[in-house]
Amino acid sequence: MILTKYERFKRMYEHKEADRVPIIDSPWAGTIRRWKREGMPDNISWEDYFEVDRMMGIGVDITPRFEEKVLEETDRYIIKTSNWGVTMKHFKEEDSTPEMIDYKVKTAEEWENCKKLMTLEDDRIPWQHLKDNYAKWRENGEWIVANFWFGFDVTHSWMMGTENLLIAMMEEPELIEDMFDTYLKSCENLFQRIWDAGYCFDEVHWPDDMGYKGTTFFSPALYREMVKPYHARAAKFAHDKGIYARLHSCGDIRQLVPDIIDAGIDALNPLEVKAGVDAKVLKKLYGDKLVLHGGINAVNWKYPEKIIAEIEDKVPVLKENGGYIFSSDHSIPNDVSLENMKLIMEAAKKAGKY
Repeated sequence: MILTKYERFKRMYEHKEADRVPIIDSPWAGTIRRWKREGMPDNISWEDYFEVDRMMGIGVDITPRFEEKVLEETDRYIIKTSNWGVTMKHFKEEDSTPEMIDYKVKTAEEWENCKKLMTLEDDRIPWQHLKDNYAKWRENGEWIVANFWFGFDVTHSWMMGTENLLIAMMEEPELIEDMFDTYLKSCENLFQRIWDAGYCFDEVHWPDDMGYKGTTFFSPALYREMVKPYHARAAKFAHDKGIYARLHSCGDIRQLVPDIIDAGIDALNPLEVKAGVDAKVLKKLYGDKLVLHGGINAVNWKYPEKIIAEIEDKVPVLKENGGYIFSSDHSIPNDVSLENMKLIMEAAKKAGKY
């Protein structure tokens, strides 16, 4: 029997087998353009084209709504300010990561001025988008995600910079905890309004990259003291509604996993292979407590033989007793051809079938 996307995800969260594991991912914009050049029709989503799964996301605006303006533009890049107050250089290559140049909020005084702007008007919720799409999502059996925005990662990336934040976590912990608390309260407030209006979601998800290659940005003790309480709050927000909590955290965060589980988080992504994470080991240690999402090395996706061998090695283990969502360990780069993607999706479906 073929299940709906909702039924497939639900069974993974219940640690039960389904028709197959859910298959989702995040192709780069340049990857999508490449696939269209190579024959994928313009009038179809990549998920529908490959007959795989997707998550329908709901986002809200918790920014201080600083002025967005272009400061400089050349043939190669644009430098502009964001609504978070970050000055960024955006390169014009097909796919690129912006360079963070400067931050508007670096001190306690600047944060107090910023916090006053993080008001919670009703127009921060995408009401029209929900009215236009929610009934259709439910009718089509989609899995709906509330995208929260809080924690270590988004604070250093979008508010004050990595070095500034790490120093402040040691020297001004009250300042940083106020930032984390303000972000999370804003999400709780706005998504509660969405829920109360009848637009129910199936999980709460948030990004909080806490590691890099081989280790974490901070110790497990500091995680327990400063970050875990907010993760636990987000998980409780979800569980109080009878739904699930999924954390995205790049890098090698293996030493944090016991505390992540203790915080009530139900699923972990992306299980980054190149940072040192072995999803099969996590399955053995925590597979009955934690849904594993990802763990397939994105570096190998342009090599059909390598990636198919990896899929055939890992997926049969990871899918045991449910609790696994297939994807790369981050996203799909633009060196993956349409033909290779067809082979990868076929291999994932075959290995992920129950």
